[in-house]
Amino acid sequence: MNTLSSSTLFQLLAMLKTGVPIFCRTSLMMVLWVLVWLSPYSAKALVVNDVFPDFTSFEMEGSIPDLKGKVVLVDFFASWCSPCKASFPVMQELHKTYGSKGLIIVAINVDDKKEDMKRFLTKHPVDFAIVRDATKKFVSTVKIPSLPSSFLLDRTGRIRTIHQGFRGGETRQKYIDEIESLLR
Repeated sequence: MNTLSSSTLFQLLAMLKTGVPIFCRTSLMMVLWVLVWLSPYSAKALVVNDVFPDFTSFEMEGSIPDLKGKVVLVDFFASWCSPCKASFPVMQELHKTYGSKGLIIVAINVDDKKEDMKRFLTKHPVDFAIVRDATKKFVSTVKIPSLPSSFLLDRTGRIRTIHQGFRGGETRQKYIDEIESLLR
């Protein structure tokens, strides 16, 4: 399949803004929609049973522990996200309880400014792995639906559950049940 370049997209968009007659704009919009839909840029969001993308192929600030053969909870967060603030004590508890049994938690920060992430971590300290996706390339690959979003991976790297948002005790109990099931 041919790859749709970003310059082609910009050229089509520029045509829509210029003096193209209205009847042609509709046709161009339909062509643009089809091209974008067929393009590799429009990859589908990850779903349960997909293999989670390899962290090491993306540039991130911070270090990622060895994940081979481990159950992994990957959480996306930002400093301005209120549910993220509520989720951090629960993830710290999960880390303390299950870390020695094979669970690794990796939280991926999506803040634009590193200082915002640092302020967040000062107020919500944890000792599990934190990395920052400064380029947003990993986040765009994963296509997170909301913040926080978390993916629980089995020992082979397949997604077993996806959590959108954080609902306090309800989400905490789901994490516990799912993690214990995968650690057996």
